[in-house]
Formats: sequence, structure tokens, C-alpha cells
Amino acid sequence: MALDKAAVARIASLARIRMTEAEQVRIAGELAPILSWIEQLNEVDTSGVEPMASVVQMKLPMRDDKVDDGNIRDKLLANAPQEARGFFAVPKVVE
Repeated sequence: MALDKAAVARIASLARIRMTEAEQVRIAGELAPILSWIEQLNEVDTSGVEPMASVVQMKLPMRDDKVDDGNIRDKLLANAPQEARGFFAVPKVVE
């Protein structure tokens, strides 16, 4: 796909990027090979290929989803600047 200076100016405008005319010409020359490579990728037949998140087929190990407090309340509260009746004490923000 041929990319001219006007197309680069339009893309820069949409992206809110300020470019000089010299930069637009340089960027057009850099983007043209990238877009032609993407056109080559569009020619690949992927009709029988399932979408995937990884190139390696694997199933992640799962654990039971259960609620647990961790049994470390005292250690957590030791980090608190203030503690009241087993909870973090925070200043009142809404009156």
C-alpha cells in the first residue's frame, strides 16, 4: 500500500501528533514497508485456525475458589498507623 504525505498528515492529525512536512515524508517512507508486510499477512488462509492466546496449547492449573482470611490479621494490623477493635482505624471523610 502506497502511503503519501497527505495520508501521514491525516493520521498525525487523528493521533494529535504535530509533524513537519519533512517528518511526514520520512514517516511515509517508513510506514509503507510495514503496511505492505501487513497486506502479505492478510493473504494467509487462516480459515481453519482457532483463535488462541498463546502459541503453546496448555491448560493452566486451577485451584478451588474459596474465601480465606489468611490467618494473619495480627501481622496486617501491625502495619497500621492506628488500629481499633481488630480493624484499621481511618479518619472520617464524610460528615
